[in-house]
Amino acid sequence: QVQLVESGGGLVQAGGSLRLSCAASRRTFSSYVMGWFRQAPGKEREFVATINWSGGKTYYVDSVKGRFTISRDNAKNTVYLQMNSLQPEDTAVYYCTARINDFGRYYTNNNDYDYWGQGTQVTVSS
Repeated sequence: QVQLVESGGGLVQAGGSLRLSCAASRRTFSSYVMGWFRQAPGKEREFVATINWSGGKTYYVDSVKGRFTISRDNAKNTVYLQMNSLQPEDTAVYYCTARINDFGRYYTNNNDYDYWGQGTQVTVSS
């Protein structure tokens, strides 16, 4: 079992920044593909960003490219999502997710992931 604990959400004005963190409970973290998804009220959960096991490959949804950066620190079992130039449409609950024991590519479909965090609220005011 893998536990994922997100932190760093909050309320920010449009144009501001936040950094989300997600700490994993297992030391095998370096073998995980990690992802961030988000879900706004009344909408389906959507893919935001993903990073492969080494951090050498990343992929983003078009709407956040150039504004968000996903990164990881395998020594700390933690993945980050740096969010800059936030807009009201970025308001959502953000979820961290992990696909274990995968040294290959990254994934953008929520069905490809094994474990999910509880989510952290990000609210961007206009």
